[in-house]
Amino acid sequence: MACEQGYLKLSRVGIIGAGISGIAAAKQLSHQNPIVFEATDSIGGVWKHCSFASTKLQTPRCDFEFSDYPWPQRDNSSFPSYLEILDYLHNYATHFDVLKFIKFNSRVVEIRYIGDRETTTLDVAPGEFGSLLRGHPVWEVAVETNPSKTVEMYAFELLVVCIGKYGDIPRMPVFPPNKGQEIFSGKVMHTLEYSKLDKEAAGELLKGKKVAVVGYKKSAIDLATECAEANQGPDGQPCTMVIRTLHWTVPAYWIWGLPFFLFYSTRSSQFLHERPNQGLLRNLLCPLLSPMRKAVSKFIESYLVWKLPLDKYGLKPDHPFEEDYASCQMAILPENFFSEADKGKILFKRASKWWFWNGGLEFEDNTKIEADVVLLASGYDGKKKIQDLLPEPFSSLIVDSTGLMPLYRGTIHPLIPNMAFVGYIESVSNLHTAEIRCKWLSRLADGLFKLPSIEKMLDQTTKEMEIMKKTTRFYKRHCISTFSINHSDEICEEMGWKSLRKNNWFLEAFAPYNSQDYGEDK
Repeated sequence: MACEQGYLKLSRVGIIGAGISGIAAAKQLSHQNPIVFEATDSIGGVWKHCSFASTKLQTPRCDFEFSDYPWPQRDNSSFPSYLEILDYLHNYATHFDVLKFIKFNSRVVEIRYIGDRETTTLDVAPGEFGSLLRGHPVWEVAVETNPSKTVEMYAFELLVVCIGKYGDIPRMPVFPPNKGQEIFSGKVMHTLEYSKLDKEAAGELLKGKKVAVVGYKKSAIDLATECAEANQGPDGQPCTMVIRTLHWTVPAYWIWGLPFFLFYSTRSSQFLHERPNQGLLRNLLCPLLSPMRKAVSKFIESYLVWKLPLDKYGLKPDHPFEEDYASCQMAILPENFFSEADKGKILFKRASKWWFWNGGLEFEDNTKIEADVVLLASGYDGKKKIQDLLPEPFSSLIVDSTGLMPLYRGTIHPLIPNMAFVGYIESVSNLHTAEIRCKWLSRLADGLFKLPSIEKMLDQTTKEMEIMKKTTRFYKRHCISTFSINHSDEICEEMGWKSLRKNNWFLEAFAPYNSQDYGEDK
């Protein structure tokens, strides 16, 4: 059959990407013998290809583990380095024999929709999404294999896209004529390029140089800290962080002596927040709970202002802490970040607009700073990344008018048949978010339950986006952190699992939820 169709391989399930989401999808769909295409020579995704020497996990180990593969030292309170995370992921993939499904150095260069060749009016009722495995190929995939550069053809009934929003395509700032990096005499580098340097090369780039880091999210903070560490001693130069938008930063997961999970990661704490499908009573109750939500945010802010020199350096955001948490933008600070600032090794410059001059950067207030190196922590163009991969008309449909991907259960795009997306919504634990959706996807593919109508799925995604818009001005990150337990409840109910996962009502109300609560034997 494969020869007749001209394909090297005809398979039921194809998976693109072998990062966290791709590994989780391969494990949960292993009974389908999926083929996983990984463009590089290793698993790990952004943890492998977008990490710096100082990159660490942003959550405790127990909040970043697979439900059936706990960390060896899961109660260790330190944040594991990216190398420890890669080791954990490799051990997981080895333990569950997932590596056998992965084709390394295999980059997907084209996807074509061929479902209309064999689809009949009997396959899918009007307004219905239909089954994920229909018995005939729906997607044709061209894969370039390195280093030979040969292109091989595959066809699949179901295609699972796990390339994520980060990495591959850097988001680069745009400047007026004669104000871009072409007039700058120094070196300009995006974090994507910087992450490919080894420790020695990174140190050589930074040591004794006047460095400007543009940004104030996790990558920028890590970069500034590495720059300060490379410039110790009397000959060291300070690093200047150029900040457009401030965000709240957290030194540790304790607030005034209380564990952080009490504020946002329990049923009782998330009860204060709006959620989709919450019913009439909760719609009436949520406005009354607003003072309590604000009080929690103010309580956390008071600790951060007391603990960190935010006022001293002009780094206190104008927006509530809750908005950063609700958009998954809360960053954990390196231990020595503000101590390096106190030594004068890290400087701060607030600026909504900036551009290059020959010797550095210039700002809208007519001030300038000198720089030998400018590092851009300006993020990635995840939208372009996914649009470049998909064919029309699906490329135009992938995001809606607000710029968000309308994914039902964070996985199924109602307007794109026989394709799933994992890793495109965020929470406090992206690993757990990906794994439970892969469990849901596997059962959906096996026909254990059916999807609602396309109209109902679109309505559900609209409700979620409206909640995010009400909660934070940074809603375009598609973060579900303030209603993540409710999101998991609905997934469990569709799978036929009980949604209450704890052993008693007290734990159900006040204990944090993590991946261990969603083991299959629960």
